[in-house]
Amino acid sequence: MKDIAIFGAGGFGREVLTIINDINKCCQTWNFIGFFDDGKKKGESVHGYPVLGGVEDLNTWKTPLSVVVAIGSPEVKKIIVEKFCNSSISYPTIIHPSVLIGDNNSVEIGNGCIICASNIITTDSKIGSFVILNLACTVGHDTVIGDYSSFMPTCNISGEVNIGEGVYCGTGAKIINQKNVGKLSTIGAGAVVIKDVPDYAVVAGVPAKIIKYKQ
Repeated sequence: MKDIAIFGAGGFGREVLTIINDINKCCQTWNFIGFFDDGKKKGESVHGYPVLGGVEDLNTWKTPLSVVVAIGSPEVKKIIVEKFCNSSISYPTIIHPSVLIGDNNSVEIGNGCIICASNIITTDSKIGSFVILNLACTVGHDTVIGDYSSFMPTCNISGEVNIGEGVYCGTGAKIINQKNVGKLSTIGAGAVVIKDVPDYAVVAGVPAKIIKYKQ
């Protein structure tokens, strides 16, 4: 079994711990040693496991360690990952045992991803690194998802959708087929995207409309 820790000891970090536990129920894979979180006191207990420190402590860790970054915000997640500079650290992709991948040979998933329970990924899709697919999302055929993007529960992505880096998609949002979603854009909860979304745009509603730009 390999040592593993979670960066982020909040609610989502605790949910990721349940994924690790469910993986171990199927096959003893991971030895969970604790959390890292700059916002919590070192030595504090979370769900019976210690907070081992923050970024600085992780960067000085001496032994091989797998780390899952349980941060929902794409922008914050990227900033944190770019602070890591320890060659002893690796970033596995964590996939809940209930996830259905229609064709493993044609679906590419990068490093550091978190794919939660009841996701469905069909075929011929490419998912970048440090992507989060929260509970019960669907990814249709020939979809491309950029690094650091985060999808909250029950997002539906139809086929042939191209999603840029750092996109945040709120709970229950839907993207119809053959649409482009620009980098660092935000799709509001429950929105239905029927037109391309520009870079940095914030869209909401049914159908989704631009309400502002981040820059």
